[in-house]
Amino acid sequence: MMFEIRSYHYDPSKFAAYKKWAVDEAVPFLKANLNVVGFWLDDGSAVELTGSDPTPHKHGAANVTWIIKWESEADRDRGFEEVLGGEGWQDIWSRHPDADGYLQMEARFAEEI
Repeated sequence: MMFEIRSYHYDPSKFAAYKKWAVDEAVPFLKANLNVVGFWLDDGSAVELTGSDPTPHKHGAANVTWIIKWESEADRDRGFEEVLGGEGWQDIWSRHPDADGYLQMEARFAEEI
């Protein structure tokens, strides 16, 4: 079992249009077709940055985070190929407000303890 934690730094000047697209189209499709644990969008609250080296990221904090649960790496590869390579997602993606608005995307993997 593995969890994929995806964090995006989406252009803040284009975030409202992205949020509408995500809420209305992308998230319902992703939740129906992948084992999505949750999908979170920035709510505008101030970021808390702490620690011994609290250096802000040049793009600020990620404003989109979602988590997908996979059985294995092979399951992930298969799921992305079938779901994100399929016609349903391609149709939704064609209505994306600005696919170049992703300033940075990060995917990291974790195991549940």
